[in-house]
Amino acid sequence: MVLGQFSSSGSVKIWDCVPIAKGIGYGQALATWCVVTYYCVLMALSFFYLFASFQAVLPWTECDPEWATENCYSTTANLSVYNLTNESVSSAEEYFKIYVLKKIPNMDSGIGVPDWRLTLCLLLCWILVFAMLAKGVSSSGKVAYFTALFPYVVLITLLIRGCTLPGAGDGILYFITPDWEKVLTPDVWYAAVTQCFFSLSVGFGPISTFSSYNPFRHPIYRDSTIVSLADTFTSILAGVTIFAILGNLSYETNQPIENVVEGGTGLAFISYPEAISKFDSVPQLFAVLFFLMLITLAIGSASGLAGCIITILSDDLPQIPRWIITAVVCAASFLIGLVYVTPGGQYILDLVDYFGGGFIIYVMVIAETIAVCWFYGLEQIVKDIRFMLSFGLGIYWKLTWCIFIPIALAVIFIYAMVVYEPLKTDDGEPYPPSANAAGWLVAAIAILQLPIWAAYVIHKQKGTTWFLRFKASLLPAEEWGPKDPETKRLWLDYNKQFVRFSWIPNPKWLSNCKSR
Repeated sequence: MVLGQFSSSGSVKIWDCVPIAKGIGYGQALATWCVVTYYCVLMALSFFYLFASFQAVLPWTECDPEWATENCYSTTANLSVYNLTNESVSSAEEYFKIYVLKKIPNMDSGIGVPDWRLTLCLLLCWILVFAMLAKGVSSSGKVAYFTALFPYVVLITLLIRGCTLPGAGDGILYFITPDWEKVLTPDVWYAAVTQCFFSLSVGFGPISTFSSYNPFRHPIYRDSTIVSLADTFTSILAGVTIFAILGNLSYETNQPIENVVEGGTGLAFISYPEAISKFDSVPQLFAVLFFLMLITLAIGSASGLAGCIITILSDDLPQIPRWIITAVVCAASFLIGLVYVTPGGQYILDLVDYFGGGFIIYVMVIAETIAVCWFYGLEQIVKDIRFMLSFGLGIYWKLTWCIFIPIALAVIFIYAMVVYEPLKTDDGEPYPPSANAAGWLVAAIAILQLPIWAAYVIHKQKGTTWFLRFKASLLPAEEWGPKDPETKRLWLDYNKQFVRFSWIPNPKWLSNCKSR
């Protein structure tokens, strides 16, 4: 956020501060594109459920002979009349996996062809994203007022209802009780860190893109604090809500909570619909509100992710109108997304999520931290922040940025790679070697952006020897700095002052900055 606001640049041009690290921006863009292509598929599923919610009887509450198996039981029936076993499956789960996804047991025979119903829903999603982004960030910003607030109304409503169900307390207790044996394992921390990156969009690019539109003196520290706290609060709120529902499901099926937890897309399209079906009055209304909430959340995130890619292309191709670039990106993303609406699409989605949305971003964040704090320099970035915001950073931020974060992330990442096991399906079956190879190929393409662009930048630098060009590529480009010419002149004058770097805020720097 700081780099974007300071330079008024997108997620690639901000690397004029360390030209040799320009590949980080392009690697992040590839990861962002991977995520947005399947993110819109989740929005398409939400549209499918939204349309289905207008029926007189919610279709996932009953075992329809058209798609239900002999192990199906209705989510709204009195479960005491069923002889439930480990093989029993709720109607909500079978509706999602059999009727909606048409999910195949494995990919041995390929992934199949796109489902026409989900294809139309996916097309609708990308039309909406195009409509939001065609005119630039201002149009998406206006929609954000609704997309940011409406989900809380629905979540709180579901929380109140969930807490009134029998067994909800056990589910909430399960959610807040730590498993210390797992807490101490690096695998859990790797998953936790990647989830935080995904939740806050750290390392994806939209943060720097959106912050680039801020005024130069905007109090961005306030925004980052609010976003971080709101994200934490929302995560806890959603967690309590879902585990209250899972606690009730555990109570009614007489199974341990860990056996009824459905990870991934199952939370949104199995567990929550089951909870909605238990509403005593007008469950259709609450189903419409819930899936409308998912759509508003998804379209806000998708527009931010896609907008990052569009901004990069618009910066590199200024001669092409923005709306044309937006149309091309949306059309290409729609075509890629067709892979995910096939019967085997969920397997591909999980694969791309792990390698494209998690692995790549983890590597890019480590590289980003090192590039900014060690190559551009902690002293310089602190000085830039003081010039822009008129206050100094304390020792906590300097130590965490420069030492703790890169070392901790690197240690967790190395350990996670040492104990890495090939991905497995929900049934515990390993992915085919070809699928894992495809995942590693996606990751390799993104990570190779680092050395490829580094070599290109070094080659373009002025210098009689390779070593001189290498040294020049570590220094900020002439274009780097505040976008406003007068502000940049003041910044260059400010940088000429020599003040000894201190881990504790230096009053001399602060007074000089405030005088400008």
